[in-house]
Amino acid sequence: MNPIEHLLIGWTFAQVMPLDRRDRAIVTIASVAPDIDGFGALPEMLTRGTAHEVFWWTEYHHTLCHNLTAAVIFTVAATFFAHARLRTALLAFVSFHLHLFGDVIGARGPDGYQWPIPYWLPFSDRWQWSWDGQWALNAWQNFAITIPLLLFTIWLAWKAGRSPLEIVSSRANEAFVAALRGRFGVPETQS
Repeated sequence: MNPIEHLLIGWTFAQVMPLDRRDRAIVTIASVAPDIDGFGALPEMLTRGTAHEVFWWTEYHHTLCHNLTAAVIFTVAATFFAHARLRTALLAFVSFHLHLFGDVIGARGPDGYQWPIPYWLPFSDRWQWSWDGQWALNAWQNFAITIPLLLFTIWLAWKAGRSPLEIVSSRANEAFVAALRGRFGVPETQS
C-alpha cells in the first residue's frame, strides 16, 4: 500500500476511541512509521550509476522498521508522548500492524517482487509474512480502499471538525473544515 493509504487507515483507526489531538496524531503516525526504513530511496536514486552507488532503499526498506522490534520501540515511544497512555499505546501498536498487514496484501512491486515482512528481525529472518495473492501497489484494490477512506476523512472533517491536517497545523485543519462547511453547509449539531 502507498503512504497515503497507510495515513488514511491510521487516521480512520484513530477515530475508534475518544482521543485528543495529540493521541490521534500518534496513532496515525504509527500507521506510517514502518516506512521510515524507506529513507534510502532518494540517496539510492541520486547515486545510481555513479562510482559510489548506495543501495539503502533496496537493502533496508521493508527490513529495518517492518518488524515486531520496531513496533515495540514505536509503542514505547508513543506511551511517553501520549496523554491517554495505555489506550494510545495499544491503538498505536495495532495501527503499526495495520501497516504491516496492508503491505502483505497490497504492496507488490512493478517487477512482481512480493515484499515479505521479516517480522522477527533482528532476532530471526527464518519466518517472514508473505501472501502469494499480494496485489500490485497500483492495483484496483488499493484504489477501492483509498476512495472510501478519503470520503470518510472528508465527511469527518465536515461533521466533527477534524482531519489529518490537524497533525501538522491546527490552522490548516480549521481552513479545510471551513472550506468544507462553506461548500456543504454547517452540520446540524454545529449550528
